[in-house]
Amino acid sequence: EQLVVESGGGLVQPGGSLRLSCVASGFTLDRYHIAWFRQAPGEEREGVSIISSPDSRTYYIDSAKGRFTISRDNAKNTVYLQMHALKNEGAAVYYCVAVLHRRRASLPPAQLPVVLLVMRTQSDYWGQGPQVTVSA
Repeated sequence: EQLVVESGGGLVQPGGSLRLSCVASGFTLDRYHIAWFRQAPGEEREGVSIISSPDSRTYYIDSAKGRFTISRDNAKNTVYLQMHALKNEGAAVYYCVAVLHRRRASLPPAQLPVVLLVMRTQSDYWGQGPQVTVSA
């Protein structure tokens, strides 16, 4: 079975840090663009960050810039989202989403936010999502 499995969620105090992991099973992540989405109660699902294939270009939404880092370790078939200085609004279910890079050329940086938006409704794999709770 081909799927992505996230881990690393939990309870953290405001200002704290967490690292989420996304591991692929049954396929290799290095040919996929990987994004992290989140959904808070009563809110729409929101794309937070994306890392492209094959050159690992990254993009973050404004609220994540400077605090979150997305990275990939192809040897471990894993993508990470390191989150620092978490705020109350960061509390949500976080999802790992993968879409195959179907073009020969790399994505130009300007295309990353577009692909992130498209992945909200068009993707190849979508994880189950760990809960991140930010509370004192």
